[in-house]
Amino acid sequence: MHKETSIIRRKSRRIYVGNVPIGDGAPITVQSMTNTRTTDVAATVKQIESLHRVGVDIVRVSVPTMDAAEAFKLIRQQVTLPLVADIHFDYRIALKVADYGVDCLRINPGNIGREDRIRAVVDCAKDKNIPIRIGINAGSLEKDIQEKYGEPTPEALVESAMRHVDILTRFNFHDFKVSVKASDVFLAVQAYRLLASQIEQPLHLGITEAGGLRSGSVKSAIGLGMLLAEGIGDTMRISLAADPVEEVKVGFDILKALRIRSRGINFIACPTCSRQEFDVIGTVNALEQRLEDIVTPMDVSIIGCVVNGPGEALVSDLGVTGGHNMSGFYEQGVRQKERINNNDMIDILEAKIRAKAACLDETKRIVIHQQSTDNN
Repeated sequence: MHKETSIIRRKSRRIYVGNVPIGDGAPITVQSMTNTRTTDVAATVKQIESLHRVGVDIVRVSVPTMDAAEAFKLIRQQVTLPLVADIHFDYRIALKVADYGVDCLRINPGNIGREDRIRAVVDCAKDKNIPIRIGINAGSLEKDIQEKYGEPTPEALVESAMRHVDILTRFNFHDFKVSVKASDVFLAVQAYRLLASQIEQPLHLGITEAGGLRSGSVKSAIGLGMLLAEGIGDTMRISLAADPVEEVKVGFDILKALRIRSRGINFIACPTCSRQEFDVIGTVNALEQRLEDIVTPMDVSIIGCVVNGPGEALVSDLGVTGGHNMSGFYEQGVRQKERINNNDMIDILEAKIRAKAACLDETKRIVIHQQSTDNN
């Protein structure tokens, strides 16, 4: 019963990070970044695999040294996800990871020195079909721009971004994306709005250094939510001082709430009160943890009493309405004869949700197969 949004997306140029399309109406991608030492290959690979399990589309890896570049080579051999190399200043590192199979370079052209060095990186990127991300941060603007504006402003971020954009376009390189991040929500939002009207390339969204899990998630949801609701943004990262896995979860939750992109289960649960007939909070927390592997879009309502329960169940794929000892169960809005024992609620619901996901997946497979047959 999931509904897609009617938001009109900003038109942008299509680029590819590995096999993942970005821009020109492609699904908005969710990115994250490893926080292990890149030279610790085993730990970095393990973290990338954890991110893969929760659905991340693209992973950024910091490559600050040549030793890290050599470690990146080993990491690239062990993971299949598209990888972005985060590089500052040393153009030789960019050339090295390009040889090792990087899918995107996060490097600001103006920061790598002489024009011949910039050209070397751009020519390499062209030759190997590697896109570049220009990443502007309010905390590290160029000295002359800081002096001109006195403090970070939306105009300052955009001027910095366009300085790097102009370098790439001068070298006839157009396969890039741009971010203008700030830790202040309104500063970042206004900068993205200004930039969106000046270039055709995809925009990578983020509220940088947003904070811890709770406060950072709130700031990111507000800032990115404002932009995404306006159709601005093609890819995103939630920057949290937390496990990178949480960044991915929050990212998909934001897209899910805006009905832009659904992945996994959308749990609709009451905040609970004395009317609840079973432990709603414990049930939802347990199911969210157990069912992280489910990628099928699905609405599941878990309501502790009959006040709002039936109404929510009517518009959900599966629904539970709390009752004394035994709770009502709905599927596709239809009340089932079967009732669920409250004491076994978690195990029973997990089994039903997994079965429903398998059924929806099979239905989708059949539809796609039929459409393919009809087209042929």
